[in-house]
Amino acid sequence: MMRICLLYASMSGNTEDMAIIIKKELEKEEIEVVMEEMDGYEVEKLTEFNGLILGSYTWGDGDLPYEVEEFEEELVNVNLTRIPAAVFGSGDRIYPSYCEAVAIFEETLKKAGAVLVCNGLKNEFEPKNEAEKEACRHFAQQFSIALKERV
Repeated sequence: MMRICLLYASMSGNTEDMAIIIKKELEKEEIEVVMEEMDGYEVEKLTEFNGLILGSYTWGDGDLPYEVEEFEEELVNVNLTRIPAAVFGSGDRIYPSYCEAVAIFEETLKKAGAVLVCNGLKNEFEPKNEAEKEACRHFAQQFSIALKERV
């Protein structure tokens, strides 16, 4: 069975809500999902998985949340060569740098050698309607397809 790591950072629960939808969809595809909070996670463990999905909210005008800054700094030093990866996040459209954490983590993953296998998913706040929930499910399905093609 394929095994992926889904890490997230969520202050008000919005990104965690997205993570739960993504996890459930991946499990339908018979993928084992280890879902944990990003804060304090040992980046070296990421090499033990077939794939990686990161989720984070964006703080202020385009910043990473303080609780994941250290994780992001350490991530670039892990050899994730050819590991399929994807990023999702929540944010607030009142800021010019909407969901910038998604782009920051995508760049960091590329520097670590991971292969981004689907476009980053951005959502304003929590997935509150069926279209936004479907976007989370579609993101998971796209990741699953890419993961199975690579493994």
